[in-house]
Amino acid sequence: MSHTTPIVFIVDDDISVRESLEALINLTGSQAETFASAEEFLARPRVSVPNCLILDVSLPDLNGLDLQKQVTAERAEMPIIFITGYGDVPTTVRAMKAGAAEFLTKPVSDDVLLDAIGKAIERSRETIVREAELQALRDDQATLSRREWEVMTLVISGLMNKQVGFELGISEITVKAHRGRMMQKMKARSLAELVSMNAKLRPPLQ
Repeated sequence: MSHTTPIVFIVDDDISVRESLEALINLTGSQAETFASAEEFLARPRVSVPNCLILDVSLPDLNGLDLQKQVTAERAEMPIIFITGYGDVPTTVRAMKAGAAEFLTKPVSDDVLLDAIGKAIERSRETIVREAELQALRDDQATLSRREWEVMTLVISGLMNKQVGFELGISEITVKAHRGRMMQKMKARSLAELVSMNAKLRPPLQ
């Protein structure tokens, strides 16, 4: 399998369900990994390729909704598709409010499931790209000196170089030098781009 092959994780205590879903998913070119319990799944290290989780609500240890909480908090790039034979309105509403990509009731047609998986994988791919871009910004931000950080904060707030110099007690020429290095380190081509970067980095800059 290519290291970029999407992975569909399946957590269901019914072995026949796991096997049928695994066979279906493998036919699509994605890689399926099956688990009989939430605890078994949680022991699997996080992956860096597009992925999603097909999850049953009723499980022998940690139930599906409780597992959803943990996955949502720790693995933002992993959309969750619930498939259950015991769906009810309160459970469905709770799952969807908590961010589930889909809530399907067994039996589910192959077309409906594959459509849900396709959308979830694309959502995962977009999240991974955004997270990588954000991490790159954080890495650039970490290279700033204290003075460059101060200059960036004041520039973003709308102050001119002369005003920044007054606030920091340094000359306008020195501000320009710090500002130039800061823009270079942040790889910002304009003030507008720097402001956009700042918005993406929040709350770290607050």
